[in-house]
Amino acid sequence: MHENNATKKEITLDDIARTLQDGLLKMDNGFAGVNKRLDKVETRLDGVETRLDKVETRLDSIEANLNKKVEKVDHNILSYRVEKLEKKFA
Repeated sequence: MHENNATKKEITLDDIARTLQDGLLKMDNGFAGVNKRLDKVETRLDGVETRLDKVETRLDSIEANLNKKVEKVDHNILSYRVEKLEKKFA
């Protein structure tokens, strides 16, 4: 088999250095893209966290109102029972 001298190329240290540099630049660009996407995700998560804080505040308010209503119902029931007992034993 006869080797074609035209397809043979000697690889130099400069060729290897350029190839390595090109690969590192591509990798760096890839990381930059990942970082941009992560920044967007972080921004969205901050928005979700803010919304969840608002929901939590609203739930605390609802819980406080329910507790007040339950206390009022309990008070009214007890008042009614005491009134019946007072009438019965008066």
